This record gives sequence, structure tokens and C-alpha cells, in this order.
Amino acid sequence: QLQASGGGLVQAGGSLRLSCAASGRSFSNYAMGWFRQAPGKEREFVAAISWSMWNGATSDYADPVKGRFTISKDNAKNTVYLQMNSLKPEDTAVYYCAAAPGSYYSSNFKLPGRYNYWGQGTLVTVSS
Repeated sequence: QLQASGGGLVQAGGSLRLSCAASGRSFSNYAMGWFRQAPGKEREFVAAISWSMWNGATSDYADPVKGRFTISKDNAKNTVYLQMNSLKPEDTAVYYCAAAPGSYYSSNFKLPGRYNYWGQGTLVTVSS
């Protein structure tokens, strides 16, 4: 299971850190992703991270969040984080974490269908 937390109401320009705690199994050999869904819109990719013994961590971001968001993974805690800085009203959405099997990063980790496990979502609201 994946449990997302950390959402809330923040003013534009502010920061939030989302957490996604995994339980029931180890996700150390899984890529982890964050997606978001705004009202009336489709779920969209935000960020993903994978880790391999040979390449270390590989992360990727959607263009709208590059330079503002940072994804990280703590295998010891079975937790993935999304640090969100310089938030904008258009970042308002329900944010979901997800896990997909695989250690080597692939561009298809941007696709929701690649992921086997999903958290319940946490709402982020950015006021202008």
C-alpha cells in the first residue's frame, strides 16, 4: 500500500513537501512516480525516480515543474518525497504517488498505465 500525505493550502510562491509511505512490501526495486489531477482534467505526470545499483538515482520531471519540484526516495524508510517550491495556482490538484516495477529509468514511467500501485491522493491547493 501507498499512503500519500503532506497536501494542504498554501499561497502562491510557497512550498510543500509531499510524502508517500509504502507498506506491506519493499519498493526498493520499484520506480516511484508522482502524478496530479486537477478538476476536469486528466491525470498528468509530475515526476518519477528510479534507483539502480549501477546508475544510482535517476529522476525526471514534467516541464511545468522542472526547477521547482524535487523528487527523492529513501529506500530505508520505504518513502518517496516530492518537495514543491515556488508553487503556482496552476499546481492546484490532487497529487497521487505510484509505484512501478523496474530499477532502470525509462520514459514510459511518465505513463500512468506503467504503474501497478497507487496511493489515495493528497490535495494541494495554491491560492493566488
